[in-house]
Amino acid sequence: MVYDAFVLLSFGGPEKPDDVMPFLRNVVRGRGVPDERLAVVAEHYMHFGGVSPINQQCRDLLAAVGADFAANGIDLPTYWGNRNWYPMLEDTVAQMRDDGVTHALGFATSAYGGYSSCKQYWEDIARARAKVGPGAPMISKLRQFHDHPGFVGPHVSAVRDALETLDPRRRRTTRLVFTAHSIPVSMADAAGPEGGRYTAQLSETAGLVGAEAADDLPWDLVWQSRSGPPQVPWLEPDINDHLAMLAEKGVTEVVVSPIGFVSDHLEVIWDLDNEAAETAKRLGLRYARAATPGTDQRFVTMIRELVRERTAGQPRRRLGTLPVWDDCPGGCCPTPQRRGAS
Repeated sequence: MVYDAFVLLSFGGPEKPDDVMPFLRNVVRGRGVPDERLAVVAEHYMHFGGVSPINQQCRDLLAAVGADFAANGIDLPTYWGNRNWYPMLEDTVAQMRDDGVTHALGFATSAYGGYSSCKQYWEDIARARAKVGPGAPMISKLRQFHDHPGFVGPHVSAVRDALETLDPRRRRTTRLVFTAHSIPVSMADAAGPEGGRYTAQLSETAGLVGAEAADDLPWDLVWQSRSGPPQVPWLEPDINDHLAMLAEKGVTEVVVSPIGFVSDHLEVIWDLDNEAAETAKRLGLRYARAATPGTDQRFVTMIRELVRERTAGQPRRRLGTLPVWDDCPGGCCPTPQRRGAS
């Protein structure tokens, strides 16, 4: 198979106050979520001037990937398209068609399997190609990378750095807490052909990071950024509830590592750097939030390696033991009957 372009696939985010509500309506399109509920989420964005950091993080990552490709002999033009805000994927696909691209490799900014984190990107690709029509290039999504050394390694370093800011004399009462975006339980149960792929992969990543960063410390996997109607069960416990439980058990120092994210999205800087940090302060916990990979060179190198896997048949680099699929457009992460807003 010959590939002639690379496209970064991401979620998208507003870049000025007037973008916020239209962006949120895109996020929940087709779900009947009223503006009154969206206005609550909009306040999180307004706290940062109506700007989500995700688009600039994508620009930075794409620039780093392009430079890395050029330095390592990969002759692929790079593009970027979003699910929910500009540059929208359908506009990017149209530009790729006009540039003569016929078959691109797509890298999604999510390491894990599941509907929103994997299959929905395939739906985004199909919708964009259908809108562009004849001549729309094919896009093959690169595999999930939850256990790739280029993803795990930056998280390990970040946890170690965060631990350095805490009191080493309280090591015995220090805890690692790994977080990821909560999703409806029905969605988690349906993820992957075997079910439960999202939670299984996250658990494996947490174990890999915890063992390498601080194998003497206990760790937990908890959830953040819950949304949707309250009657729909989502993955628990929430990070804030978990911090309260840890304080009751005598934990004094906490490192929170957002392994569910590749960069400091709004969910990280609001839910962890504001809400969870305030919860920890109220509880008397020393709190340190570990960084995300961002443009760490190991992460950028990983993207190049994923491309080489597909184009040159190089062996996969992995640390874990769970099955890995090259891609999953064929219903391996089915849409559950009930989905909440995210």
